[in-house]
Amino acid sequence: MSPRPHDTLMKNRLKVLRAERNWTQEELGQRVGVSRQAINALETEKHDPSLDLAYRISVEFGVPVEKIFGNPYAKK
Repeated sequence: MSPRPHDTLMKNRLKVLRAERNWTQEELGQRVGVSRQAINALETEKHDPSLDLAYRISVEFGVPVEKIFGNPYAKK
C-alpha cells in the first residue's frame, strides 16, 4: 500500500461490500492475505491497495476492480 495526499486517494466500496457479506475486517484480511489493520487502512482511505491486492479483493468479492475502487484521476 502506498500513502498519498488524501485528495488523490482512491475512494472505495470495501466497507459496504464487506458488510453485505457479514465479514469482519479480520475475515476479509485472511481471505486476501493481509492484516485487519491493512483492511482498516483501505476502508478509511488512509492507503491505496497495491494492484495485486486490488485484484485479490476483486476476486474475493466477485466484483470488477473498477466497481470497488474509484479512479482518482478520472476526468469529471
